Amino acid sequence: MRLLVTGGAGFIGANFVRQTVAERPDTTVTVLDALTYAGNRASLDSVAEGIDFVHGDIADLDLVDELVSGVDAVVHFAAESHNDNSLADPWPFLQTNIIGTYSLLQAVRRHEVRYHHVSTDEVYGDLTPEEPAFTESTAYNPSSPYSATKAGSDMLVRAWARSFGVRATLSNCSNNYGPYQHVEKFIPRQITNLIDGVRPRLYGAGHQVRDWIHVADHNRAVWDILERGRLGRTYLIGANGELDNKSVVRLLLAAFDRDPDDFDHVTDRRGHDQRYAIDASLLREELGWTPRYSDFRTGLLATIQWYRDNESWWRPRKAETERAYVASGEQTLNSTEK
Repeated sequence: MRLLVTGGAGFIGANFVRQTVAERPDTTVTVLDALTYAGNRASLDSVAEGIDFVHGDIADLDLVDELVSGVDAVVHFAAESHNDNSLADPWPFLQTNIIGTYSLLQAVRRHEVRYHHVSTDEVYGDLTPEEPAFTESTAYNPSSPYSATKAGSDMLVRAWARSFGVRATLSNCSNNYGPYQHVEKFIPRQITNLIDGVRPRLYGAGHQVRDWIHVADHNRAVWDILERGRLGRTYLIGANGELDNKSVVRLLLAAFDRDPDDFDHVTDRRGHDQRYAIDASLLREELGWTPRYSDFRTGLLATIQWYRDNESWWRPRKAETERAYVASGEQTLNSTEK
């Protein structure tokens, strides 16, 4: 298979590329990435000689058309993805997530190329503690410019599949963690703080619940869907990893032999979703997928070790990321403000 991977220098995309090169040597991989702040060419150093890398924008219609004309399938990871950044400046999210997806859909339509669209559970909004997990039929209810533009891109894919016969599948995944994740994200931010001897930072009271999945398990599911998924269908990807943010911080503190309350509460995010949960029954029953990291703590310990061993990868971005949080107005709360 000749494969085009968009966003292949980002967190999930780079892990997907490395897994593909390691496990599927007959697959030819081309990566298209704009190398914005969230893309890191160094994430692909170990496979650089086994792939073709193109520095470019998925919204560039001519470039995308040229690349798509030479492949059998496209896996579309590229996205602006951090909620905090979307609240500060929504425009890049519209440009990448909406216009970029349109560009790809037009190209795969023209060249009759198989297309898989990687999305997020955040398009469904959030859940109360009592509500059942998201399913493929849950109504969209996005809360931020990020999730709204991802919801819009999903709708474009469905429309192009129905109206133009594009051979497409979609997947909506829960929160990923693992190697090569940008230090602005929740888990790597806390890990790198702890490595530096700094107290972890917890939004508000830390009661928000996320459904965690290791990035390697996510990418195995993407391959299952690409090869055996039913065209036009959406698959939800999750590993039954529901845990509130405070519990995650305490697991991290325990791994560093720190006191369970050795963290700071900070100003909560605007419009912060309270709970995500994925029902991946369709993926499990139809395609036989199961997570290998079924125990979150095991995957978390492996992730901590990766950040310990790869300081040269994350260190250059750490100080700038923390300055950005301060500039955004993040403040430490006292006990009466939590």
